[in-house]
Amino acid sequence: MSESRLKVGVDVPWVTSWSEEETLGVRPCPSIDGGLALCQAERPGQGRPQYSMNHLRRQRETVRYMLCPMCGAPTQSGDRWTQIAKRTAVGALRAKGLNAAFSPETRDDQILIDAGSIAPLHQACVQRSLEHCPHLRAHPGVEVMAFPERWIVAPLLVRAVASPPPLAILAAPAAARRDIAAVAFLQIFGVTEQRDKRWRQLLRTEAAQVQ
Repeated sequence: MSESRLKVGVDVPWVTSWSEEETLGVRPCPSIDGGLALCQAERPGQGRPQYSMNHLRRQRETVRYMLCPMCGAPTQSGDRWTQIAKRTAVGALRAKGLNAAFSPETRDDQILIDAGSIAPLHQACVQRSLEHCPHLRAHPGVEVMAFPERWIVAPLLVRAVASPPPLAILAAPAAARRDIAAVAFLQIFGVTEQRDKRWRQLLRTEAAQVQ
């Protein structure tokens, strides 16, 4: 497959997955200090850009190292912005199963900026992506806002199946397969100074909108 004429980090976001970057399965990954993670081949710029899909390792690195998803360069304090994020409360996230991401001392009414798996961008990269990306221009939830100076990172886990070597399978077929947890993406939540005691009401409103 020949190299694309589109330039990674300029024409195509740095974090975007390409068609020649196939999924490799679960293996240790340096993006989470050698922990088990879902991994992909590394061939940015080859094939076609998969604009709706983030590359697994590059996504984790954008969150862990605060790299701009658009250009891939580090973002700095005062120049971190989100495009598609929503305000929510810690209690609402705990109710959705993310309790382990927060310390017991964190109050349920603490307001966070839930950016999901999208790390903050440089302001210039935000403007460039809004000008050139048709998906963003059509997205009803676009709201550019400054990202807080504090944040929380939580892994999005997937269930994988580990198989022992062939000899072990012959010796103990009942134990040939076992479930393991692996990291797919890293999620990021900006911590604001705001609190909202109405968070339970907001949670009920979100649930009603889904139904």
